[in-house]
Amino acid sequence: MTNDKLRQLPGVDILLKHTKLTDLADAYSHNIVVEAARAELDLVRQGVLTHDKDIPAETELLQAIVARAEAMVKPTLQTVINATGVVVHTNLGRALLSQRARRAMDEAAQAYSNLEYDLDRGARGSRYHHAEALLCRLTGAEAAVVVNNNAAALVLSLTVLAQGREVLISRGQLIEIGGGFRIPDIMRQSGATLVEVGATNRTYIRDYEENFHAETGLILRVHRSNFRITGFTAEPNLADLVDLGARRGVPVMDDLGSGTLLDTAQYGLTREPTLQESVAAGVSLVTASGDKLLGGPQAGIILGKADIIERLKKHPLIRAFRVDKTTLAGLQATLLAYLEGKAAAEIPVWRMISTDIKTLDWRARKWQRALFAVGLKSEVINTASTVGGGSLPGQQLPTRALGIQNQSPNLLAEKLRDATPPVIARVEADLLTLDPRTVLPEQDNQLIEVLQSTLTLKATP
Repeated sequence: MTNDKLRQLPGVDILLKHTKLTDLADAYSHNIVVEAARAELDLVRQGVLTHDKDIPAETELLQAIVARAEAMVKPTLQTVINATGVVVHTNLGRALLSQRARRAMDEAAQAYSNLEYDLDRGARGSRYHHAEALLCRLTGAEAAVVVNNNAAALVLSLTVLAQGREVLISRGQLIEIGGGFRIPDIMRQSGATLVEVGATNRTYIRDYEENFHAETGLILRVHRSNFRITGFTAEPNLADLVDLGARRGVPVMDDLGSGTLLDTAQYGLTREPTLQESVAAGVSLVTASGDKLLGGPQAGIILGKADIIERLKKHPLIRAFRVDKTTLAGLQATLLAYLEGKAAAEIPVWRMISTDIKTLDWRARKWQRALFAVGLKSEVINTASTVGGGSLPGQQLPTRALGIQNQSPNLLAEKLRDATPPVIARVEADLLTLDPRTVLPEQDNQLIEVLQSTLTLKATP
């Protein structure tokens, strides 16, 4: 009986003669269609052998092959609508780039450039020149270099300053960053030896002094940008660490993590240390991310003393960690917005953070009216957005959001993720919640269409 069923299964060559598949081969490629056909035939064959299933009709089989082929050529990286209210959403790509940065990256990608060419001398130049002058002008640093992310900045800096030596760090600063990577792990990769000082909640300057000896190569301060320690706490300020380092002849490095050039207190948030302040304190090196509060492309920014930056540029690891032309173009464009005093207006991270409650309420009510027009109920609620991206932990931004009551809000959230484009929402107090703070205004119509179609489909018996 099983063999009889298998004999009914058409061969790949027979299937490929159908217009539906020949058209598909013209659109994609012959190899993709053959691979999809073989995979579907194998699936049917296994169903017959394992569960004695019937052979599907030819039309059904052809549809399955088409669907598989289309899935094979569909990019896995796709645009989503972020309605979570998390501005720098690590899982959704972190900071959105400004129009100026996107334009600069596009121009760099589609034409030759002077990436490593000195136009004045007509000879080889350095790619690191393109962002260095701007970073120094904005922060007051003597020199700067850019690598591909902040973890790379840490590894490179620790390797150059402390390989084979000891690094003093407060026990309360041994943070874990995204993906489960921890500061001690990164330190080991650099060849440095970790020396914990103080206690988790209280560290004093004397704790550093008592752990100094001949093998001490660096004092490292790591800003806790992704969590907070509150209550009975103490730690020396950066100026005290710099003074200690100067007295002992040991460099001081400050890892700011998320990093910012703007005063976050002006936006109703807890004040974050700025890159300028770390440089002014006199540290040897400062490291930070380019794609968090800075609002640029992914990059690791290293600022500091000219002689140390020069050592970083000459180390073999710089080749492994170097950034490409599009990153440098996007970062340069982002930094120019800061230089011109236009960051808050141009850079999406700061534009979203600074959006007023009246605007958020208006947009949420616009969505509500669109749903009401097709007979769907929702409500506009008070809730909170967050900065995200390992920045400003515990900080909330008051917002107005659309709340949708549903017996299965998690199931509804899943359906929205399956939509085109996918909509990422959050479930809060049994409500499916959509926060306009992180939905781009130009995405409003798409969002409304997805909500109307998904909720109407849900309501249909």
